[in-house]
Amino acid sequence: MARFDYTAFDEIRAEPSATMSAVAVVVLSSLLAGIGSWLWSVFEIDRNETDIFLRSLLIGTITQTLVWFLWVYIVSLLLRHVYHAQGNLMELVRVMGFAFFPVSLTLFVLIGALAVPIGLFAFAATILLSSIAVQSATDADAPHAMMATLLGFGGFLAFMGVLANVMEVNGLGGITPGILFFALDF
Repeated sequence: MARFDYTAFDEIRAEPSATMSAVAVVVLSSLLAGIGSWLWSVFEIDRNETDIFLRSLLIGTITQTLVWFLWVYIVSLLLRHVYHAQGNLMELVRVMGFAFFPVSLTLFVLIGALAVPIGLFAFAATILLSSIAVQSATDADAPHAMMATLLGFGGFLAFMGVLANVMEVNGLGGITPGILFFALDF
């Protein structure tokens, strides 16, 4: 995929043994995101590092992984019931799991001044790759794959946004990793 060879999604889709690897990519990417927000707290605010370690890195990794499964399920439902596209849920898990890799870039939110651009780039790349992955795992055309991906991501983002405000650490963020750790209280 780093070479923009998206035929890898076709191979991943068809290989049931790739399921655990795909989930591992999601867990590892979420873990790296949690490390980023935890290190940000160590370097930038120098307080509550233990709370942030627990909430953003440990609980956040688990939470983001579980909510990612919700994203995949929403995509599957939309494709099947709204766009009448054929596809297999486990194939979507495999390809969308590998497409989640750019989220690992949110490790670099530890650079406070670049946290938002890094987070936006990581999720934009993830959405783009996920849409390509959805096309490879289903018979959906490009607009339907993108729309299902965006709507599923909207659900993911809404759920994670709520969790960013649960158990806030001194108004900083909740039980989410990476860029989503930062609560946006206006």
